[in-house]
Amino acid sequence: MKYINESLINGLLDKANAADAKRIDDILAKSRELKRLSLEEAAVLLRACDKESVEKIFRSAAYVKNKIYGPRVVLFAPLYISNFCSNNCLYCAFKADNTSIDRRSLKSAEIVEQTEWLLKRGHKRILVVSGEAAPHGKKNIDHYVESIEAVYSASVGPHRIKRVNINCAPLATGEFRRLKAAGIGTFQIFQETYHEETYRLVHPRGPKSDPDNRLDAINRAFEAGIDDIGIGALFGLYDHRFEVLGLLSHVEAMESMFGIGPHTISVPRIEPAVGLDFEKHLKYRVSDDDFRKVVAVLRLAVPYTGMILSTREEPFMRDELFGLGISQVSAESRTSPGGYDSKTGGSSEAQFELGDKRTLDEVIVSLVSKGFIPSFCAACYRKSRTGEAFMNLAKPGTIKGKCQLNALITLKEYLDDFGSIEARQKGYKFIEDARKSLDDESRKQLDEFYAHLCSGARDEYV
Repeated sequence: MKYINESLINGLLDKANAADAKRIDDILAKSRELKRLSLEEAAVLLRACDKESVEKIFRSAAYVKNKIYGPRVVLFAPLYISNFCSNNCLYCAFKADNTSIDRRSLKSAEIVEQTEWLLKRGHKRILVVSGEAAPHGKKNIDHYVESIEAVYSASVGPHRIKRVNINCAPLATGEFRRLKAAGIGTFQIFQETYHEETYRLVHPRGPKSDPDNRLDAINRAFEAGIDDIGIGALFGLYDHRFEVLGLLSHVEAMESMFGIGPHTISVPRIEPAVGLDFEKHLKYRVSDDDFRKVVAVLRLAVPYTGMILSTREEPFMRDELFGLGISQVSAESRTSPGGYDSKTGGSSEAQFELGDKRTLDEVIVSLVSKGFIPSFCAACYRKSRTGEAFMNLAKPGTIKGKCQLNALITLKEYLDDFGSIEARQKGYKFIEDARKSLDDESRKQLDEFYAHLCSGARDEYV
């Protein structure tokens, strides 16, 4: 598998067992200066197991996350447009030969309806997700572009979706250019596992059976002008420590070839799926304690990269991980095409079981109660703060000021238009407390935006 030196990774993990407390302290001191860690340094942290060292790792991760992004947490919703798939991934309910789920592909009018449902809940950012098989005789790229256009066309009063990201199959360079022209923000593609033998075992048939094609897809996306790329691994397929170093090897390759690393890293864990028993027989199941360390070490290793957590995780875990490095989360998700207009959540068509079934409003109440700012901001995409321009702001932590202001603006807009009584009570108090902590210039700027909101303006940003 390209870019992944398995013998190097295994050797680093073996050697890291001998690291002493001073070595760990030196690595954490480097990370607190917002410097990216090497594979060897990340391996040492992954191998640390004594309680004192692990607590130091967690405190450092919280420090770095706050230094770069502040207390804001970006919220989004996935929108599944099709569960037809030509692959046979052993862990996924969408696998081609799984007859236990109902297959469905949304047409443009249905996508508009789904988007309007999300808009009425207060969502402003959508991640389009699709199985790897085009419906109705279309090419994949045609379905993706039509779906993106449908999402952007939807409106509820003054409210529209600000930015569409997409998680989809590898495409040719010309097809990626069409995605770019359609107005996507981030292109997401997960390698799932960076261990080649495991990759080939769990992806036996279909286009996804070629691991290097998924890696090369990122290169083609960059060549097409898409400079915000999201990567990830599905934790539980192989040893979580190997996967973290695999992800970091991939980051190093991206930085070497294109000068910038991933915009986001996602950290899903395997969950049960309809019609499959794969999850019941995991050899490399990731415990909650190990998962906390995965998130913390990734935050320290690539401090500038956004980290995404899905609703696979239960509320208690999501709430904990906000403080260890997670900066983006989905909320009130459905993982099936058409799931947002179904009372059952489309469970007979879902990709995996949900761990967090709270409403968006409930997630927002939880966030503000714990001192985090819920954010629906998409300003960086609109102000061309993407790719290298974004990294130049994120790496030194100067993006934090813009993030905090825009988060507070979007939070008040949500509370004014969609918030429950509890959300408003807690949210408005939170905003007032946060406002007091701003410097004079930022406070004046925020007050001007809030005056505009009270006059009916919407979707303003720094």
